[in-house]
Amino acid sequence: MGHTDRSGSALPAHRAHAPWPYALLDVPALRAAGHRPHPVRQFVFKTRSRCNLACTYCYVYEMADQSWRGRPAAMSPGTVARAAERIAEHAAAHGLNRVDLVLHGGEPLLTAPAELAAPVDAVRAALRTASPRTRVTATVQTNGTLLTRGRLAALAAAGIRVGVSLDGGLPEHNTRRVDRAGRPGFGAAARGLRLLARHPESYAGVLCVVDPGQDPVRTYESLLAFAPPSIGLLLPLANWSTPPPGSGPGATPYADWLIAVFERWWHDGALRTRIRLFEEIIALLLGLPAATETLGLAPAATAVIETDGTLEQADSLKSAYEGAAATGMALATHSFDEFLDHPGLAARQLGAAALADPCRGCELVAVCGGGHYPHRYRAGEGFRQPSVYCDDLQAVIRHVAAALHRAADRTAAPGAGRAAAPAAPAAGHAPGRRAALPRAAAS
Repeated sequence: MGHTDRSGSALPAHRAHAPWPYALLDVPALRAAGHRPHPVRQFVFKTRSRCNLACTYCYVYEMADQSWRGRPAAMSPGTVARAAERIAEHAAAHGLNRVDLVLHGGEPLLTAPAELAAPVDAVRAALRTASPRTRVTATVQTNGTLLTRGRLAALAAAGIRVGVSLDGGLPEHNTRRVDRAGRPGFGAAARGLRLLARHPESYAGVLCVVDPGQDPVRTYESLLAFAPPSIGLLLPLANWSTPPPGSGPGATPYADWLIAVFERWWHDGALRTRIRLFEEIIALLLGLPAATETLGLAPAATAVIETDGTLEQADSLKSAYEGAAATGMALATHSFDEFLDHPGLAARQLGAAALADPCRGCELVAVCGGGHYPHRYRAGEGFRQPSVYCDDLQAVIRHVAAALHRAADRTAAPGAGRAAAPAAPAAGHAPGRRAALPRAAAS
């Protein structure tokens, strides 16, 4: 299909780098055929476009897209106010009962404590007028180095929870997380995390990028020392044109790492933390919806607001090519309903119809969902390939399915005692029709 561009959103870079979806998906025809978009529910405020660290693998500063260089260092009050108006407008139009706000960067805690909550306060104020039944949840994602009592108090007063990005709980895990002078950032981050752990009501959890060069169980146990309520284990941002380190035919180093952590977590005598990846695989295997864009077939529902008021897709796309997250839209000229018709977002709301043929025919597709969208990219073809981590994902999903089968078999055995229940699904999962676990998936 030829793409009829109503919004100026098919930028030349998109057509050259990613024919799917930008040259092949006709969004007006899609809408005419009855496919309705899903509203935006998560709004990421890039309150700062600069950072006090210079992590060597950062997708914002060190990968393909360098658009941060031309953006204001901080989001202005006028941009915050306009964003709040647009969000309230969207919530009212779609009758949203909740919107999720994420303060992001760069490093959002470069903002003065008294101003940290301004975007959240502005959205709440706009919603009180336009959509009073819509409630707000809010988090800030930080590297942790600037956490202080004053900042935590300001965030807690506004009901903003704190997530921290870390590569493990020991200094040797964080050698790539340095400042611009090359000095390690771990000491300051560890101090911030210890402070945060004393305020569990404000603690959202820790994000950690998988590093096969580090011992998985030791990494996991080192993170437990900071008492996180949840841990997000992220596969490194890579794709078919820039493969992940250690990848190759028959190799599954990321699955091996994750399975070792799963075994330690699954067989622990007590649930010491939630691990989102494993909980979401379990939920999807059981037929429940997942609260993530990295697995499953749920439609993407995130918009990013840059410091200059431009609207972008998920910023993880910046790992693919220059301009990969761009939409050609801005708060001043476009609504979030218009954002929904951007072909990049429309493609991510199509479920299995947007996937490569091998993915659509795979027995694990309802769980894997084709993998994280940026991981599917191949230069000159776009985002309609299986994940570059396909073999790793299959191995992890099958391993978790086998663990569920063993737990179910122990429970069903005559005279068996009650087996330990699987970890509870992550917050935000809604009850759904339970799916039978295919034995083939567990083999």
